[in-house]
Amino acid sequence: MNSTLGYGLILAGLACATFGAVVGIATGMAGRISGLAWVRRAVLGFFVCMVAANLLMVFALLSHDFSVKYVAHVGSRSTPTVFTIVSLWSALEGSILFWGAILGAYVLAFSIAFRKEQSRYVSLALGMMLAVGVFFAFLIAGPANPWTPMSPVPLDGPGPNPLLQNHILMVIHPPMLYCGYVGMVVPFGIATAALLGGQLGEAWTGSLRRWTLIPWTFLSVGIILGSWWAYAVLGWGGYWAWDPVENASFLPWLTATAFIHSTMVHERRKTLKLWTLSLVLATFLLTILGTFMTRSGIFNSVHSFTQSDIGPTFLTFIAMLLVFSIALLSARGHLLIPEGQIQSPLSRESAILVNNLLFVGVTFTVLLGTLFPLVTEAVKGVRISVGEPYFNKMSVPGGLAILFLMGVGPALPWGQADRKLIGKQLLIPLATAAVVLVACLALGLRGILPLLTFALGGFVAAINIRELVVPAKIRISQHREALWTALFRSASRARRRFGGYVIHLGMVLILVAIAASQSYVTRTSGTVRIGSALKVGDYRVKLLGFDEGAEPHRRWKAARMELVGSGEVLRPRMNFFERSTDPIGTPAVKSTPLGDLYLSLMALSEDGQSATLNAWVFPLVGWIWWSIPILVAGALIALWPQRQSRRALAPAVGAAASSSSNLRETA
Repeated sequence: MNSTLGYGLILAGLACATFGAVVGIATGMAGRISGLAWVRRAVLGFFVCMVAANLLMVFALLSHDFSVKYVAHVGSRSTPTVFTIVSLWSALEGSILFWGAILGAYVLAFSIAFRKEQSRYVSLALGMMLAVGVFFAFLIAGPANPWTPMSPVPLDGPGPNPLLQNHILMVIHPPMLYCGYVGMVVPFGIATAALLGGQLGEAWTGSLRRWTLIPWTFLSVGIILGSWWAYAVLGWGGYWAWDPVENASFLPWLTATAFIHSTMVHERRKTLKLWTLSLVLATFLLTILGTFMTRSGIFNSVHSFTQSDIGPTFLTFIAMLLVFSIALLSARGHLLIPEGQIQSPLSRESAILVNNLLFVGVTFTVLLGTLFPLVTEAVKGVRISVGEPYFNKMSVPGGLAILFLMGVGPALPWGQADRKLIGKQLLIPLATAAVVLVACLALGLRGILPLLTFALGGFVAAINIRELVVPAKIRISQHREALWTALFRSASRARRRFGGYVIHLGMVLILVAIAASQSYVTRTSGTVRIGSALKVGDYRVKLLGFDEGAEPHRRWKAARMELVGSGEVLRPRMNFFERSTDPIGTPAVKSTPLGDLYLSLMALSEDGQSATLNAWVFPLVGWIWWSIPILVAGALIALWPQRQSRRALAPAVGAAASSSSNLRETA
């Protein structure tokens, strides 16, 4: 029953998406809005079908309906309820089904946001988004169908991958990434609608920026939570290994970040139009490529939990998107003639352009290193690996340059620059960088790259803090307001700028924490008998004994490690799942603002008198995930609408377009 109903919902969703895509694109290209009401109904129908199918699958998982193929593959009666729900996105078919629900939610949100607009632009945008929905609905109905009936019906299932039920972060990390990935379909729809309709007025960038910043925020949080999951679950003493699936999420983040900066140049200087749209299309292409890399099973990755045969279907879709995007930009490129120009190399627009080139350079470097082994194996039949040394060597210099520009950019004016004024603006930040460098040297820190990162961090922080505080100081001087009142009111009048500087500060924390935790890590390993101690850095941990226990879905054994001096007890664990032949560790982590003590239990002796452990001390590593509230706060400030933020989104171009209704930017 569940299989039949679920598959019927997918077919209905496919029908709604197909109808809406055809009507939306056809009437939009013809310059009519007569079909827009039907397109909106199709959007609602697609959303309802996709969400209902997901809820039905959750019901099937919770009720242990093993007559459904997907439930039989990932369900288990012994799996805790929370991880049973998480099973929805734990394997290929469920994750694509979940993608469809989020896609439906995003398209419906866009339709509701512009519900008062009756223009061909909205029709085209919704039609293009639903066209993407057609592909994913077809994928769910065909190669990735989770609703196939099982015969005979098993009495129980194996449960989800043990790695996916070993930490609570799996409840929120994948949905954050999916909201980031899937959300890029909205800027893709907006950009292609602008190009198809010839409505290339300057105000379209406002909507593009806003609808890109939303999934960018989700993607940022998802990437950081993913690194935290790897750190807290895998027990290898790291959080980022340039794994192909990690890179898959990083690539669209890079181009989306470049786009968000590029829109500022377009708005202020009326240039970089073609470049800006190209970044939007590239970002969406990279999200589809990332989904292919994650879910096709072609990469051997700790993050890739499935093997499948959807690869050819995905590659065909990627090829179609690539050809379509290039053809569209080529056909409409003549409409993207810049109205202004970059007047000085010492200007904010020049800094943003260089920033964009660096982001694209890092994107290409990471993409090349990720795909090269796959191409080599396909062409020559030889499997090679591109490891961490390549990515660090090729990406770290670009990352440092981007960090530098995060400080220089806000300090430079738009247009022509006064060199003396620039020198004066940079004096205090440069002095801050020098003080940070001297302080690090005095503390005994060495190493060119980490010291350069710390100095640049001080430089960037000084500039961005000044840009946040100076408007408030002016208000205090003019209106005699209290500091917090002045800060709030100045921020409310320039929310996008204020939010951007807050995000910059969050990124400084992340980069400084990465540099410290990678460059000054201390590691030791050894076998410790009960009553003996292991020394790592300034810590000594003594083995007191062992604990063990059982839960419905696993057994576990833990070593009781006392932190000498404080008496605090840490319990690194080994978890034993029926589905896994090897134990899965849960490290014990003692976190402080200055760093983490990280203990990973590797083995237990047969006589139960000793344990083998790996131990690390990671300076400042917690600031990587503690930066999440700062990034989210900055994004929310930037996204929060101004009181009078409604303005025409896509003013008509030419007489033919002038009859269309102007699309207003809403949020």
